[in-house]
Amino acid sequence: MQKATPEPQNELRIIGKKYYGRWFSAFVVLLILLAVGNSVINNPRFEWNVIAENFTEASILQGVLMTLQLTAISVILGFAGGTVLALMRLSSNPVLSAVSWAYTWFFRGVPMLVQLFLWYNVAALYPKIAISLPFVGELWSANANSLISPFSAAVIALVMHQSAYAAEIVRAGIQSVGQGQLEAARALGYRPAQIFRHTVLPQAMRAIMPPAGNEVIGQLKTTAVVSVIALQDVLYSAQIIYQRTYEVIPLLLVATLWYLLMTSVLSVGQYYVERYFGRGTVRNEKSSWIKRKAPALAVNKERASSNG
Repeated sequence: MQKATPEPQNELRIIGKKYYGRWFSAFVVLLILLAVGNSVINNPRFEWNVIAENFTEASILQGVLMTLQLTAISVILGFAGGTVLALMRLSSNPVLSAVSWAYTWFFRGVPMLVQLFLWYNVAALYPKIAISLPFVGELWSANANSLISPFSAAVIALVMHQSAYAAEIVRAGIQSVGQGQLEAARALGYRPAQIFRHTVLPQAMRAIMPPAGNEVIGQLKTTAVVSVIALQDVLYSAQIIYQRTYEVIPLLLVATLWYLLMTSVLSVGQYYVERYFGRGTVRNEKSSWIKRKAPALAVNKERASSNG
């Protein structure tokens, strides 16, 4: 008896899901962006020619350099001081821990602008700043007005403000390292300094870098407050020009564009630094389009070969 050959089954069709809501929302957002862009470009009150003329003006470039200088000094010294404060806070010594907590509490609680004014007017409290030792006498002294210039007042205020926030970022990063890692390092005979350098710090940097990068960008924008004490940063340079020409909006847009440019460069640097310290972690490895589509491509290729 001859066996009946089975009829070929119909091939299953894979129908992709229709994302009508996604495409409609994208269309609406694009329409809004086009409308806004058209309004900004064609509005003569923006005075784009004035913006182009003043974008690379000498005083504006000098202000950019001052902004970058204040940011670099405050970030480097602020995170150095913040690291010391974080280690003090984690210390078993109650005095060091209490002092670190009080410092962080005070400088995070007082607005940056108030701190700047306090340091700028510190001569009202201490007209003379001196260093003296018991039984020795005065070793050094200086007039506070000549010692605390607008630049030094800005640096002191920015560094002390930054170190308070950096202390909490570093402390959180150190505490993110598991206790098992520390016990394993002690079992290998590492000294405390070696444990911190070879075990704690490399792992803590993965948790520290994202908020630290945001803090650096925020600090760059915070430097704009120094314009109130007539320190020539980007904003103050723009103010000097528009007080003379009365072109307020174009000069404010010049400062805005410079801040956007500087923060964009820092954001790109933050991305590469985070990728460097996060290498080896699965969630940090950005898969390419080919890697994401590889399984589907392999299935389609296998189906095509079987049908052929």
